[in-house]
Amino acid sequence: MTLNSIVTWIVVGGIAGLLAEWLIGGVSAGCIGTVIIGILGAFIGGWLFGILHISIGSGILNDIVTAFVGAAVLLLVIRMIRRI
Repeated sequence: MTLNSIVTWIVVGGIAGLLAEWLIGGVSAGCIGTVIIGILGAFIGGWLFGILHISIGSGILNDIVTAFVGAAVLLLVIRMIRRI
């Protein structure tokens, strides 16, 4: 893993986390938490897209969309758990 790929993960995670927090709302994780939610969302989104056989292309935009979908799912799960 190169420094370039780590920086890309952080940037994509930050963008996806911010978009997901803006859309879902109700969960404020702070700056680092938002990036972590975005990075975890990338894993969740990649897993979901793989299971559902969804391919939206390649490149940074694909990564952001995939991470955003996963982060949104993660935030919805967190909100459901907090209500219990």
